[in-house]
Amino acid sequence: MNFSTLDLSIFIGYLLLMMGFGVWIANREKASNTKDYFLASRALPWWAVGGSLIASNISAEQMIGMAGSGFAIGLAISTYELMAAATLLVVAKFLLPVFLKNNISTIPEFLEQRFDGRVRTGMAIFWVLLFVFVNITSLFYLGSLAMKNIIGVPLMWGIVGLAIYSATFSIFGGLKAVVWTDVIQVIVLVLGGTIASVAILNALSEGGGVLAGLQELYQRVPEKFDMIFTKDATFTNLETGEQESAYALLPGIGVLIGGMWIANLYYWGFNQYIIQRALAAKNIREAQKGMAFAAFLKLFMPFIVVIPGIAAFALNADIGKADEAYPWVLNNYVGTGLKGIAVAALVAAIGSSISSMVNSTATIYTLDIHKPLFGRNASEKQLVTIGRIASVVAIVIGILMAPFLSDLGQVFQFIQEYTGYISPAILAVFLLGIFWKRTNTQGVLAAIIVAIPLSLGLKAMLPDLPFLDRMGISFLILSTIIILTSLFTSQHNSEKAVELDKGLFSTSTTFNLASILIVGILAVIYTVFW
Repeated sequence: MNFSTLDLSIFIGYLLLMMGFGVWIANREKASNTKDYFLASRALPWWAVGGSLIASNISAEQMIGMAGSGFAIGLAISTYELMAAATLLVVAKFLLPVFLKNNISTIPEFLEQRFDGRVRTGMAIFWVLLFVFVNITSLFYLGSLAMKNIIGVPLMWGIVGLAIYSATFSIFGGLKAVVWTDVIQVIVLVLGGTIASVAILNALSEGGGVLAGLQELYQRVPEKFDMIFTKDATFTNLETGEQESAYALLPGIGVLIGGMWIANLYYWGFNQYIIQRALAAKNIREAQKGMAFAAFLKLFMPFIVVIPGIAAFALNADIGKADEAYPWVLNNYVGTGLKGIAVAALVAAIGSSISSMVNSTATIYTLDIHKPLFGRNASEKQLVTIGRIASVVAIVIGILMAPFLSDLGQVFQFIQEYTGYISPAILAVFLLGIFWKRTNTQGVLAAIIVAIPLSLGLKAMLPDLPFLDRMGISFLILSTIIILTSLFTSQHNSEKAVELDKGLFSTSTTFNLASILIVGILAVIYTVFW
């Protein structure tokens, strides 16, 4: 990329500013106990909850990968963002009240309250391994790869730089430092992403503005605005020159009523590094407003992460593969100075995701593995120290493992499929554990044991079935296993069943109005671009 001295100054200045801010927050708000370090003293306002949710979620795979998917298959890839908005509302209304009622600090803690310590420890170990060896490692690799492709930073230097950058928030200041830096970084993320979209749309309209650019884009490539694919929908793979099935990636109406709900409910409802922000809110109303705010931001994300890719296709971008679309837009249509802000937005997204993941890894290890197994008599100060050490270890492992991901080809797709082997089981365990009182430990252990072999078997037997559809089938089978095992091993409701009190799921007028507006916007989008 043609990066000017001004762009480089803005970019480096932003990194130094955020690192300094993170260290300042850590020193000002010194964590003396686990509540401070892992849950930000349970004092987050709604706007911090919502902003941090989005900053933690959006990373290189969205800004680079979804723009590439926009180039290849079009607006339909926005379903991941749009369905997330609907999922956030469901989680806020029906799941979050249960978690906050039980006063949990981590998702595995709920599993012990509902079932037993075996389930808590087993799932905690799984999540730590998943976070460290898959999520954190992949964020280092994908983030450094994006920096290499955009500004020419060598891969290993990029990995080390991201580690240092994210460590200033996640190690010293805990969740409080992570969240407050996220609030700034989500502003930069939205600003930088908007700059790129506005620039290329203005170019499309020959200076006529954003709305004229969107109209011109639709007129040039109307086929890229289909939201629901038919079975014969295809796209051209730039690397091979061959036609591939778009339906296999987003299987028609199934994206609205099928497996995507499995992926989204798992991610937004039972993923520690996401739900931890809501658990740290001042109260249930602030948490729900924060999640509704995040849902509104999700509606805007396609404009930032998908439209640039579609516009690059309409302008016949000279690129070798779809994932080069976003860097191409930055290099050719974003002006001097603004380019520095746009690239800073990308690093903001990557850094926020890494620091959030590291903090949540430390949270689960400290509270769900170390404390119950090795540190029952440990003081609060000692547990905070253990959390910091766990953060360092997670970052070091990520640095060492990240370069090896270059041998895996489509890293992001590999990660999604790997995570999808267990997410249907986790979703089945939690939903039935919360809403069906007969669910017992034997049933959930059976589902957890069967989950990965079942997913591998379905893939072997149904190799042509879209991955999202396989997830839906897996979820139904695993739910049946839990139900049947629970019925055969017990004649009564579980003694640890969740009591769903009257009024538990009531929500404020503000949340209800926001939900109606969000659902209405989604209905309009899918009606217009069906």
